[in-house]
This record gives sequence, structure tokens and C-alpha cells, in this order.
Amino acid sequence: SEMCIRDRFKDGPKNAIYLNRKGIDTKVLSYVPYYGPIVGHLIRHGEAVSISDYFTVWENDKAVYRPTVHYAYNLCDSAIASLEELRHRNYKPQPVMKVIGDEITCGRDVLGVLLMGHHYKAWWAGSMLGIEETRQIVDHQNATTLQVAISAVTSMQWAITHPNEGVVYPDDIDHQFIIDGALPFLGPFVSLQCDWSPLASLQERATFVYTKEAQLKTEDQWQ
Repeated sequence: SEMCIRDRFKDGPKNAIYLNRKGIDTKVLSYVPYYGPIVGHLIRHGEAVSISDYFTVWENDKAVYRPTVHYAYNLCDSAIASLEELRHRNYKPQPVMKVIGDEITCGRDVLGVLLMGHHYKAWWAGSMLGIEETRQIVDHQNATTLQVAISAVTSMQWAITHPNEGVVYPDDIDHQFIIDGALPFLGPFVSLQCDWSPLASLQERATFVYTKEAQLKTEDQWQ
């Protein structure tokens, strides 16, 4: 999918850009342990902006280092079919909608972070929570809602025990406090090295089209 920069922020830390298409129509490469390479949807998320700002290195009011941070959502088959139907309707929501609950009988939500660009090449860490483990903890729920809810609950616990901190970003909260509170609810938690880079997939497929300004540079695997 062609990805063009439409505009840049003119104020603030300037660590985000606009794209000229919807996130659900913008594809990005990523990797998940035990599953392999994926082509995900670049869905906007606040943490993708705040994390890149948090880890920016400044020298004399100039950003000299800043990581690229984005989400990559790979949907299940039913969600892909629903999304394709939405595209056919020119993004007008379907007239009948149903939130799937107890009908889910199998599957898991693989939610983690893929860190690349270091001497380990790539490292993935995250939750691989299945529907069976979820319902042993909370009836009538699915893995996604439990992963989201437990992070919100532990964040509120942190806020209660730190009442004078004021307004903070998630990046400013003690991560160990959140992990200790959430880990018992996240099912199998995986942290391991991955022998993968985006070039490995780009050289094997013709999924992505490049503009003149953004040609593939094979000498730079972390572009």
C-alpha cells in the first residue's frame, strides 16, 4: 500500500505526521512469535505518539534521536470480512451490528510490542491470552476486553496510591506497578528474540508500492 506524508505538525515536538489515507487502509509489516510475519493495519493510537515523544533525545533544542512507533493490527477472519464489507459500502456502517460475546468459542488476542534496531535484531514481549483462560477469570468476556480492562484497573490503583501526581501520560506511570498488577490476568506472557526485520518480508512479497520519495533502501533494514 502506498503511504504518503500529507503534512507535518508545525508546532510541538513534531514527532507525528499526517497520512493521506485512513489507518484501516494503510498496511504495515510486523511480526508475531509462533505465527510469523504479518501485514497489519496502521490504526492511530495515542500511545504511538506519546511513546515516540517520551524516548526522543534532545540536544540544543534539536531532536537527535527518535524511535518510529506505530500500531499494527492484524484482524481475525470474521473481522476482515466485516471490514471489507464496510469498504464496499464506502465506509457507511452496516445497518445491523452485533457485538460478539459468548459466541466466541476459540482463539486468542496476541498483544505485545516488537522492538527492533538493536543487536538482538528484534525482540517481542507481550500477552497471548486465549478465550479459555479469559473465561476462567471473568465469565462472558473475551481476551481483548480483559487485556484492556486490567490495564485500566491497575492504572486506577496507581492513581489512588499516588493522589498528588496530577495529570500524567501512561508512559509516566511506574511500569513495574502496572505489570505486577496486570500479569496474573494476561495469560501466557512471552518475551523472546525474533530473527526478523521488515526487509525479510519486503523482499519476498509485492504487497507494498513505493513512491519516488520513499524508495526501498536495502542497505538500511531499519528504515
